[in-house]
Order: sequence, then structure tokens, then C-alpha cells
Amino acid sequence: MTNSSHKVCSKIYAACLAAYNSGQLHGEWIDANQDADDIRAQIKTMLAKSPEPFAEEWAVHDSEGFGGIDIGEWPEIERVSALAMLITEHSEAFTVWYQHQDGQNFDTAELEEKYLESWQGVFESETAFACQFLEDIGQLNELPAWAQNYFDFESYARDLRLSGDFSFITHNGETYVYSNH
Repeated sequence: MTNSSHKVCSKIYAACLAAYNSGQLHGEWIDANQDADDIRAQIKTMLAKSPEPFAEEWAVHDSEGFGGIDIGEWPEIERVSALAMLITEHSEAFTVWYQHQDGQNFDTAELEEKYLESWQGVFESETAFACQFLEDIGQLNELPAWAQNYFDFESYARDLRLSGDFSFITHNGETYVYSNH
């Protein structure tokens, strides 16, 4: 199993809609890897500095570091904060899960729990996972040593995928594996 984790800086560009609607660009890049209340405070400060009086409405006009996750123009700030923190902690493994395992359909409070229940690891291939899985559950050791050499790991990996028990997602040349239970 390999690990492709690295520090990710997720941020959003919050723009003042009053300024935007009057033909002016006014906004600020905000670090999303912080508490939702802190993000809201920075948005409020950005609006207070707007060239337009009584600026109250804002939208996210850009984002970085969300690994392809579309947070939308008017995202729930709690979700933005949670996503940024989970991406920082779990990197691409989380973003791949979120995009391919319907992460957007889970409540923000349960995202990490659902991800951790599903995550199996990053492997060179489906076959490498099948071999490791059989070793981890001890079933490979139940075969006599001579029979282990004849075991068809490729077919077993295919059966794991076709059964629906596991999802295999190829990303950046590696196989990300998630349990579907």
C-alpha cells in the first residue's frame, strides 16, 4: 500500500455581490481550513470594506485546493470548512471518495466517519488489493503453501469489484479502494 498524502491549502475567493453588480471587483481569498465562524467573520470584514455601501450579499467566485470538488457559488460555510479540514487531513483519498462515493449526499457532520468506514487504502492495482485483503483476513494462510502459488488473485479482485462490496477507482496511476458497506 502506498501513501500519496501532502499538505493541501484550501481557500475560497468570496466576492461582494453589490460591488460585482455595479461593475467593480471586490473580494478576498479566505483560508477555508479554519472554523466556519472564522470564515464567516472574514467574509463579513470583506463586505465591510466594500466600495458599495450596505454590502451584505456575497458569493464564492473561485476556489483552490478542493481537489476537483465543486463547492458551488453559495456553499454552506460549515461544509466548506469541513471539506477543507478533511482534505488537509486525508488528501486525495478523501477527495476521490467524496466525488466517486456520493460524499455530497452525506451530512457534513458525518463526512469523516463515512469516509473512514469506507477507506481501504491505495494500491498498485486491484490485484494487489485482493492479495493484501486475503492476507489481512487470514484466508490465504488457510490454503496449503503449494496451493497459494496457484490462487488467481486477478479473478478474485474482479469478483470483489463485481460483487459490489468494494469500489476500485484509478486515480493518478494508483488504485484507490473503498468498501461499499
